[in-house]
Amino acid sequence: QVQVVESGGGLVQAGGSLRLSCAASGRPFSSYAMGWFRQAPGKEREFVATITGSGGITYYADSVKGRFTISRDNAKNTVYLRMNSLKPEDTAVYYCAANRGGPTALAGEYDYWGQGTQVTVSS
Repeated sequence: QVQVVESGGGLVQAGGSLRLSCAASGRPFSSYAMGWFRQAPGKEREFVATITGSGGITYYADSVKGRFTISRDNAKNTVYLRMNSLKPEDTAVYYCAANRGGPTALAGEYDYWGQGTQVTVSS
């Protein structure tokens, strides 16, 4: 069993930055690929970024590529999402998830989910 807890959300102006954190319990953390997803009001949950257990490989949605960076610190059992050049369309609840398999953009492949953290970008 893995528990996942996100933090770091908030209100930011367009063009600003935020860093989300995701702390995961359970061992070994490095055996899980981790992903970030988001869900805006009235929309389906969508993939944002994912990272392998070692942190060596990352994948991004086209909408965030070049602006967001996913990283992890396995010693701290934490994965991060650095978000730069934020846009109003980035407003959503951001979820962190753990996958016992490899990195994937498919939400259904993830085994454990956090409760989410709200990110609001004002214009």
